[in-house]
Amino acid sequence: MSVRIFAGSRPIDGAPANDRGLAYGDGLFETMRADRGGLPWFERHWGRLSEGAARLRMGLPDRALVETNIHEMLADGGDGVLKLLVTRGAGSRGYGGAVGIEPTWMLSRHPLSPPARADGLRVRWCDTRLGVQPLLAGIKHCNRLEQVLARGEWSGGDWDEGLVRDTDGNVVSATSANLFVLRDGRWRTPRVDRCGVAGICRGWVLETVGASEAILSMDDVGRADALVLTNAVRGILPVARLGDRAWPPHPATRELQRRLAAEHPAFNPAFNEDLA
Repeated sequence: MSVRIFAGSRPIDGAPANDRGLAYGDGLFETMRADRGGLPWFERHWGRLSEGAARLRMGLPDRALVETNIHEMLADGGDGVLKLLVTRGAGSRGYGGAVGIEPTWMLSRHPLSPPARADGLRVRWCDTRLGVQPLLAGIKHCNRLEQVLARGEWSGGDWDEGLVRDTDGNVVSATSANLFVLRDGRWRTPRVDRCGVAGICRGWVLETVGASEAILSMDDVGRADALVLTNAVRGILPVARLGDRAWPPHPATRELQRRLAAEHPAFNPAFNEDLA
């Protein structure tokens, strides 16, 4: 793993002990899929990061400096995953007193995860619920303990992912992906205006195929004609099983994957020859 850390525009050796991201999770992050030395969705990621910074009333590093370091880190022309993490910066102890400080930011490069199961994901329901907080809903802030607890509900290879609900019982997402439900030829995804993350790939699907946001129950998910999970690093992943319910491959899912491959060729490269 390659890592670069900055305080504002100054390179530093490590995050300071009084960094507010370390102390309070006071920050944001983006996880981006690199393809042949580039980041095809960087504009979308920076847009979400900017929205989150405005919501948290915190500063961002200079975009040109971030992009320069991204280009240098991907100069070998390879693939992988880039993570950009930005905290409010180093400040005094306590929740207040963090006005006018320069952000701490970290850029790291990681290898790709192993490919998903070819026959579709095996998914379960999680017991951990997401708390409702509209002020933080949608943005990718650094407080992810709910997701950590939900993911800790299983180990081993029996399950690939888990679906989570909010404290009112409404379906929100998977632990690290958004959910789309196909019913009567239309894709729908849970709203994320009360909790959850507005994923980058989720946003692309909403724009591209006329999908809609909705309040979804466990029963709505169970009665679906097909399910997919979307993630900016892993793309569009069909769900083969949720608990005891199984779904065969669906043509609408394959079409969604084809369209994503045309937009971002790092995903589902098996389709590249068909699209050439």
